Amino acid sequence: MSHRKFAILLILIGMIGCCGVSSEAMTLESLVPKEDVPEGWTLIEGPHIYTKKTLFKHINGQAELFFKYGFQKSVFAIYQDLKNRENQIELDICDMGNVLQAFGIFSRFRNEDRPIGVGLDSFFDNHSALFYKGKYFVMLYATQPALSFLREWAIKISSKISDPSHPPKEISHFPKNGLKPGSIQYFPEGLLGHQFLKKGFQGTYTEKVKVDVEDKDKTKIEGKEFHLFLAIFKNPQEAMSALKVYQDDLSKKGKISSGSIIEFETRAFKGGDPYHGKLIVLQKGFYLVGVVGFEKEEYAKNLLTEFMRNIR
Repeated sequence: MSHRKFAILLILIGMIGCCGVSSEAMTLESLVPKEDVPEGWTLIEGPHIYTKKTLFKHINGQAELFFKYGFQKSVFAIYQDLKNRENQIELDICDMGNVLQAFGIFSRFRNEDRPIGVGLDSFFDNHSALFYKGKYFVMLYATQPALSFLREWAIKISSKISDPSHPPKEISHFPKNGLKPGSIQYFPEGLLGHQFLKKGFQGTYTEKVKVDVEDKDKTKIEGKEFHLFLAIFKNPQEAMSALKVYQDDLSKKGKISSGSIIEFETRAFKGGDPYHGKLIVLQKGFYLVGVVGFEKEEYAKNLLTEFMRNIR
């Protein structure tokens, strides 16, 4: 090969490499409405791309949380109402790497169940709209109340996302009876505050319990929250090891019950956690499945049985 042909080849390789990076950045940037913004609005800032190295400049206080959930990069833009300059909407679209991590960061930001049918799941109030679809987590914040308008904007962005990924399958394992809507969360580490549990899901449930009142002859019924959880490991051996660590930890800091839970026909134990209350933990394949913080053991066992049955 001549020196001239070799030089041309190097130039072409460099151009292909540059185009690849640019195309990847433009894929995220293309999700940002520009000319197709709703009538009466205009783009006044951005789009700005943020990477792992620069995200702290944009959301310094929350950057570490995003990193734990696999943050890859994001794009940011600001829109303004042409009739009222004080009325603005900020848009962040984050590439979280995969749908599990996108759901995870979404689950940490919503604080109740207020979906509006956008993306794979969503949360809306008068000033904000959050949703995830595929590997993307989208945040819209308005300076003035604009629920219907935020929904319109979110639908427009969601329609641009072609990622066909389904929600994490583990969400469907949680029994529906008693589940607090919008409460399932994914943690990439330290599930229930225990590092040995590593990553996994937890959902909040409500049971009715009797509570004493000032009049000693009376009681009232209240809803008490507790949790089902699903810790995920690489293989059954790692799950078995974590179960033993959990049991040893509880024997030192809490208590292990002598009661039988033979009905589950698997490795399991029950006891009391000093921070979370009563618990039952068992192994199924590469999962640890548990219920913690309950009052009525029979109710907790029934939920756990259904939970186990749902896990394929």
